[in-house]
Amino acid sequence: MSNKSLYLVQSNFSATPSVLAKLEQLYSPEDTVILMGESVLQFQQPFLQQVNWVYVLEKDAEILAGQKTENMKIISYAEFADICLSHTRCIRLS
Repeated sequence: MSNKSLYLVQSNFSATPSVLAKLEQLYSPEDTVILMGESVLQFQQPFLQQVNWVYVLEKDAEILAGQKTENMKIISYAEFADICLSHTRCIRLS
């Protein structure tokens, strides 16, 4: 395991921009970001376009109605578990 952080962004739609502003101050390129719940609707925020990969669970991606960015990766629950296990720190932002 490495010292990279996993950020789980699980905030409601209106709170997500301020949560992403906090994340932008904490984020480093080796970190991982997963959008969950209503926060996926904010996937086009400028900060998220600079992140290498933004992960979204398959069930949460359903509300995007096919919209996606080049750096978005839709993942299964099994892949989510693998990502969680590959990090030493998991931080939930809501």
